[in-house]
Amino acid sequence: MAGLTSVGVAAANNAQIALLTTQHNIANANTPGFNRQEAIQTTNFAQGTGSGFIGQGAQVETISRVYSDFLNNQVLSASAQAQFSDAFLAQVSQIDNALADSTAGLSPALQDFFSGANSVAANPTSAAARQSLLSGAETLVARFQSLSGRLDELRNGVNTQLQAQLTDINSYSAQIADLNQKINEAQSFNNQPPNDLLDQRDQAIAKLNEIVKVSIAKQTNGSYNVYIGTGQALVTGSKAATLALRDDPTDPSTKNVNYAFGNSFVPIPELSLESGGALGGLLSFRRTSLETAQNSLGRLALGLAQSFNDQHRLGQDLNGVLGGNFFSIDTSTSPLINGPINTPQSSAGSLAFTATGINAGKLTTSNYLVSYNGTDFTLTDTTTGVATPGLNEANLLLALSDVGLTLTTNSSAIPPGTPNPGDRFLILPTRNGARDISVALTDPSTIAVAAPIRTAANTANTGTASVSSGSVTSAYLATPLTASKSLTFNSGPPASFSVSPAASGPITVTIGTSAPTTYTNSSFNYTSGSVVTIDGIQFTISGTPSASDQFSIDRNTNGIGDNRNAVALAALQQNNTLANNAAGTPTTSYQGAYAQLVSTIGNDTRRTSNNSAAQQALLSSTTQSQQSLSGVNLDEEAANLLRFQQAYQAAAKIIQTSSTLFDTILNIK
Repeated sequence: MAGLTSVGVAAANNAQIALLTTQHNIANANTPGFNRQEAIQTTNFAQGTGSGFIGQGAQVETISRVYSDFLNNQVLSASAQAQFSDAFLAQVSQIDNALADSTAGLSPALQDFFSGANSVAANPTSAAARQSLLSGAETLVARFQSLSGRLDELRNGVNTQLQAQLTDINSYSAQIADLNQKINEAQSFNNQPPNDLLDQRDQAIAKLNEIVKVSIAKQTNGSYNVYIGTGQALVTGSKAATLALRDDPTDPSTKNVNYAFGNSFVPIPELSLESGGALGGLLSFRRTSLETAQNSLGRLALGLAQSFNDQHRLGQDLNGVLGGNFFSIDTSTSPLINGPINTPQSSAGSLAFTATGINAGKLTTSNYLVSYNGTDFTLTDTTTGVATPGLNEANLLLALSDVGLTLTTNSSAIPPGTPNPGDRFLILPTRNGARDISVALTDPSTIAVAAPIRTAANTANTGTASVSSGSVTSAYLATPLTASKSLTFNSGPPASFSVSPAASGPITVTIGTSAPTTYTNSSFNYTSGSVVTIDGIQFTISGTPSASDQFSIDRNTNGIGDNRNAVALAALQQNNTLANNAAGTPTTSYQGAYAQLVSTIGNDTRRTSNNSAAQQALLSSTTQSQQSLSGVNLDEEAANLLRFQQAYQAAAKIIQTSSTLFDTILNIK
């Protein structure tokens, strides 16, 4: 009877454990991260007898989680990528909306500004047209500054979000380390898996993985070592690293992720963290789309301001004065130069860079890092990663001029001043360009609409030659016309013109696309239709002149109705002034450069949106697969309740039967 009773009691206990496990599953059906549990029964050793082996019932060997490492890792991978895309998309779509807005974007302001320039060209004496041009310029500058401010807000917002995410990362890593300790202790007690603690740890890892992609290494004691990025340790057993946000040593406006060891900090390579998770999405957005948007917008602003200024200075205002700068550029901050960095630097005699000008056509959308090793400089394009080592100061400044920057240092010696080995200077040529331009003019009469020179043919000429109205180049500003120049034709051979008074420098003549031919400063050979340049004054003489025919070049006095420079200013809208190619020729206009920026950000947004949708679908699919295995099915659990209840009742019947049989024996007389 004892054997029958023990089998019945064991069966009842087994059924009770199964019932409790089922109830636990039902209670946690909506608990995040919970994995369904099962009571695993095994047969007890049978008792050997002469009649054979008699079964001794069953026992619950363990309570097992229904869990798949393969499916769980699939969910982690899909989740990290989905969070990465979502975080990137949330940021880049804000830039896309701002740039492409048909009302608040830059295109309407750019169109209105050049519409004002065309109005002045059509009505050079109109005060209303001039004022409209100034107003359009103010609106354009305000639009540049507004967009720049929005991009700065996004950069600051990324820093704020990164700080919040690091707080969560530190919290989850501490939880995982603590759970590692508890799991180790629990398993050491009875060598049984603490399922609920395992679920809690998996859930903490899943939440951590949503922020930064993780990889896991299982240890023999049941602990998990957790790594982020490309193998940076975050949790090792019961110890968790602490992450902190610190200023980038080369760019204080940018915050980087560091290991924190007391008051010491070790940076984690940014690219290593961009493999997944919301933190990776933010870092990738900042490094790619945001940097591209800020630099491209800044290049456009600086390029427009500088090229418009260059042409405006070649004109003459209503007061007969050569034009000044139409726009102001704050060269104290554009380009922005950070340095020296990370090394002690003596204030006396230390190397410093100062910006003195830009070349709009050569400006790129890259940032540059100048580093000094104690002997020479290395210039690195931080966008492309291309480095040019072995530069002395003169060659360094020359290399910077090749990318549109005119910089000087406080040292004229080579080797330069006293930089310390290890010093680094970050140069951001265009990031703040849209913020740092303004309108320099306030008086409409100072808009240089006219050309400063005029040409004329002598009324006594007998030939059929004519002279174009002429224009000036930047060389004219060094030698502005002070007295009339007379050009007298000599029939030759060779046919030529003599110039009186003589030019300040050589005279050049360009025929078609041929290279210019240089002549002395007092005469040049004549070819009909050729472009002649004298002291920065360009003109064309066409036709057949007669001997002694004369043409004159004079200052443009009383030229208030002249619109030649206004026409040239308006033409800048369509001219290619930006993005030099390998041959040094500008390849795009203002509108073209802005269209490229809008297209780039739009493509980033569309690509990320598609990726986000695909990753969400993949996450849904993998989660469904995982839940079909590990999730709680209430219908199934309800059926289990009935099954285990019946098993319990059957076990109780065994015990009752055993008791009845035992009583029967006792009652035998």
